[in-house]
This record gives sequence, structure tokens and C-alpha cells, in this order.
Amino acid sequence: MSAIQLAPRRVRRSGDGSFTWVTWACVGFLAIVVGMAVAGPWIAPHDALQVDAADIHALPSANHLLGTDDTGRDIFSRIIVGARPSLVGPALVVLTAALVGTLMAVTAAWRGRAADALISRIFDLLFAFPGLILAIIAVTVFGRGLLSPVLALAVAYVPYIGRVVRVAALRERSQPYVAALQIQGFSPAWICVRHVVPNLLPVVVVQTSLAFGYALLDLAAISYIGLGVQPPDPEWGLMVANGQSSILSGYPQQSIFAGLIIVATVVCVNLVGTRLAARVGGR
Repeated sequence: MSAIQLAPRRVRRSGDGSFTWVTWACVGFLAIVVGMAVAGPWIAPHDALQVDAADIHALPSANHLLGTDDTGRDIFSRIIVGARPSLVGPALVVLTAALVGTLMAVTAAWRGRAADALISRIFDLLFAFPGLILAIIAVTVFGRGLLSPVLALAVAYVPYIGRVVRVAALRERSQPYVAALQIQGFSPAWICVRHVVPNLLPVVVVQTSLAFGYALLDLAAISYIGLGVQPPDPEWGLMVANGQSSILSGYPQQSIFAGLIIVATVVCVNLVGTRLAARVGGR
């Protein structure tokens, strides 16, 4: 019997994770946000860095849809351009954490015993360090910017993805087709890359999507306290911080609109991730 015949067929099973109109609305919103991140500098109606001292704290109008900030910069344009660093950072965090976490999880499931115990203890150890604390330490050591907190948060997020994937990998490792492929002489690396990991992808995708919203909040918080993206570059968390001094003066639009886009993005990501988890759970 060939290896292809022994490998499990990936069939779609029914479940209670069907997408509702709310879920599709969230998907549409996220598509718009991703489009902003990709084409932001080209579709923004104004230069996001252009200062206009004669148009400070302008109210929303046809020329400035969301008004201007304390230096006369167009808030709508800054939100559009700021989508790229606001989304790229969390994406790098979860993709790196997913890659490392999946590798560690599959290794633990395949090697078992000592390797499994060691990797499980590493996951437990990483759980003891909050991501924000690691990010602040990394910025203190390596300097401000996006790279240091992204790498620190990626390390902190590894166990959040790795522990769940490890459970699924242990279940996959015990499947009869794995033993059959071993008997035929296929190497562990080939079996994992060709069959085990592809079967784990739904779980990895769900965990990654759920972690993305939290990573976005963490990086926005890092920028809010001045340790992430630096001015004058636009970034949503930084915009919330820059606009807080104007709130008491009666011009809250910069902080409000930047905060709303953060909340809306996180809520939509979590709703879609939860729905994906329901679909995978029904498999």
C-alpha cells in the first residue's frame, strides 16, 4: 500500500462554526484594514506627515473627514498610513511565535519523554513572563523602535500557540498512518513535513488568529508609552498617546478615532478567530 493511500484524507466536516452576517461583516472590515496597510501611502487623501499650523484641531469636514490633530495633520490620513506598522508588528509576532511554537510542539510530540518534558517546561517558564514586561526589557537593552518589542512579544507568545499545537500533535502522532509510514521507511522529518504539520495547520491558524488581537493591543500599548514606533511616524497606539493632551482642551478626535480603530480591529479579529475555532472544533 502506498504512502498516499495510508495518509488520512483531509475532509471537511460539518460543525456549528458557520459564518454569520456578523462574521462576514468583520471579515469585510478586516479586508479594508489590510487594504489600508498595503496601499496606505497611495490612498491617503493627505500627506500623513504634513504639518499645517493654520489648520490645527480642525473639526471633521469634507476636506478632513476626521479632523486634524494638534499640528494640523489629517487624522484620517494618519490612521490609513498608520495601519501598516499597526498590523505588520502583530503579524510578525504571531507568525514568528507560530513557526517556533509549532516546531517545538511537533518535536515534543515526536520525540516524546525527555524532549517532551523539556519543551513543556520551557513553555511553562515562558508563561511566567508577561509579554509587555519582556518587550519593555528588550527596548531598554536594544533601544526603541518596532523590532525589539516584536521579537520580545514573539518569544512571549510561543507557549500560547505551542501548548495547544502540542496537544494536537500528540494526537496526530498516535494515528495509525504515522506508524505505517515509519514501517515503510519514511524519515521522521518527511512524515512531519508532508503529513503531520499540514494536518495541524487548522489548529495553528486558529491560535494565530486569536493571538493576533492580543499582540496588536500589546504593541499599541508599547507605542502608547513611547517605546515603540517613534514620532512623527503614524501608528495607532502612538496616535492615542499624542492626542491625549488635547482631550482636556476639547479636541479628543485623534485619541478617540485611533482608539476606535484599535478596538474595532481587535474585536473583529477575535470574532473571526472564535468562529474559526468553532469550525475546527466541529471537525
